[in-house]
Amino acid sequence: MANDDMYPEPLEADSAPARPEMLVSSVLHLMSHYSAASQEANCAGLAPAIERHLKALAELSDLAPVLRATCRQLSEHWASVVAQSMPRPERSSLFARLVAGAGRNTGKPFELDQFL
Repeated sequence: MANDDMYPEPLEADSAPARPEMLVSSVLHLMSHYSAASQEANCAGLAPAIERHLKALAELSDLAPVLRATCRQLSEHWASVVAQSMPRPERSSLFARLVAGAGRNTGKPFELDQFL
């Protein structure tokens, strides 16, 4: 997906050591783009990328405890932003389920419970 290429995940703890200043720089850059995009339409890949970077910062042991706690709280906030931006599955109406079920020939007697 194009968004994955544009906003790669931060390095894992077992790979090359993540430099906190690079992660902070990256997440601030992403946040400023998210803020600018909110004037129009947010890019779908920005919020997840911000959340991943903040989570990576929160897990760095050499970062000051206050910064780790702040990044953890912000990561949780951005996780909720990501969750809210996810499309919700449409719930079909009773009529749509009745029509869809009418085409099925199961050989069983009709039961109203299957449509509720």
